[in-house]
Amino acid sequence: MYTDTDRCVRAVQSKDARFDGWFFTAVLTTRIYCRPSCPAVPPKVGNMSFLPSAAACQQAGFRACKRCRPDTSPGSPEWNARADAVARAMRLIQDGVVDREGVPGLATRLGYSTRQVERQLNAELGAGPLALARAQRAQTARLLIETSELPMADVAFAAGFSSIRTFNDTVREVFALSPSELRARGEKAHRNQPRIPGTISLRLPYRSPLNPDNLFGHLAATAVPGVEEWRAGAYRRTLRLPYGTGVVALTPQPDHIGCQLALTDLRDLTLAISRCRRLLDLDADPEAIDEQLRADPLLAPLVDKAPGRRVPRTVDAAEFAVRAVLGQQVSTAAARTHAARLVVAHGEPVADPDPAGGLTHLFPSPQALAGLDPESLALPRSRRTTLTTLVAALADGSLPLGIDSDWELARSRLGALPGFGPWTTEVIAMRALGDPDAFLPSDLGVRRAARGLGLPSTPAALTARAGGWRPWRAYAVQYLWATEDHAINHLPV
Repeated sequence: MYTDTDRCVRAVQSKDARFDGWFFTAVLTTRIYCRPSCPAVPPKVGNMSFLPSAAACQQAGFRACKRCRPDTSPGSPEWNARADAVARAMRLIQDGVVDREGVPGLATRLGYSTRQVERQLNAELGAGPLALARAQRAQTARLLIETSELPMADVAFAAGFSSIRTFNDTVREVFALSPSELRARGEKAHRNQPRIPGTISLRLPYRSPLNPDNLFGHLAATAVPGVEEWRAGAYRRTLRLPYGTGVVALTPQPDHIGCQLALTDLRDLTLAISRCRRLLDLDADPEAIDEQLRADPLLAPLVDKAPGRRVPRTVDAAEFAVRAVLGQQVSTAAARTHAARLVVAHGEPVADPDPAGGLTHLFPSPQALAGLDPESLALPRSRRTTLTTLVAALADGSLPLGIDSDWELARSRLGALPGFGPWTTEVIAMRALGDPDAFLPSDLGVRRAARGLGLPSTPAALTARAGGWRPWRAYAVQYLWATEDHAINHLPV
């Protein structure tokens, strides 16, 4: 995108927010970089330079605009839509892997040498993994400075900086303000916003439009008691994180998602934000997705009626895989009941920071479930075998499921497990792995919707017709599901 100069210039001159995160505008005269939708008067064309990432801008000596705050723009949708090494690397960096494991750890996860990873990221993003991680640390620091009352030393280490001096230098270099000046500006901007003690409040940006009905409706309708709940207009759930635990409340707003995080260790902030964004599919490009789906005349009316549907995903791929098996051939209510029993028996207790809340446990890890007695499961014998085999493979690492997974390899390994047919494999690919092209032609709801629209309703014929929806078939599934009057399609009241 950033190499198409004419298109970038038009986006900047029209202040088109759809391109926020796709590229950044570096202004050669002021040495400031902005998002395309910056409200300031656009610079002269000759003074514009376009770069693919905030890290590339910072590495080239540009500082973040104080008006449009380009470091807080939605992430590039490329990292969710692609499965190549660069996309997988970016998803891992967003999850804080470089901060926790260093560049060698990142390279090991990708199966490449550190030199290969450096070369590929520099070629596409104009910055290596250390620079990309540094840019993310700067954004995390800004969030903590502006939304918490933590001492600056605690902010520095929570954001991932190795020293207070590095923290101070980075903040000044990126934002042209000292940490204390940044906090003063933040206090002014957030003066009228209520702060809950012990929580971090922030806004999660997204590209419009966003239809919250099926997104939050699905999460609320399938919520596992004790782990998830819908309360006071927010979806709340517990989080298992590398350094501790967390509780998040996510509230749909007209132009952002309100996010309140309570963490036992602030070093988990970057990862918690990344997982929440992935859960709600906030880095998607709805304009591109809906334009592709509208090309089918039978699907177009659904898209026009409620554009901007997202794919409800997950904060924990292993958790979702277990829940997918529990949900095989049973109702939503029955799946919740089965999952709740596992949570009570094997989940790790947590304290809800809200006295009125109902969150009590983390969903049990594969290791915690590895020793469960199959006879204790109120499931058919074949389903017990499916579940225990899955849990064993997750626990011993022979079935890695995560943001860095190769989608096709994961499908192959899932399909080799007993009891895993196309539906279970594809729903895990869609919601746990994040493949935007995952498709469920055998799903009963999809087939009913297809028949009602005049689309082919047999799996083979529907798959052939859906070739025109690629690479966004997972989003087409959301539009098809939305034709039914089911709780997953309605924002809870």
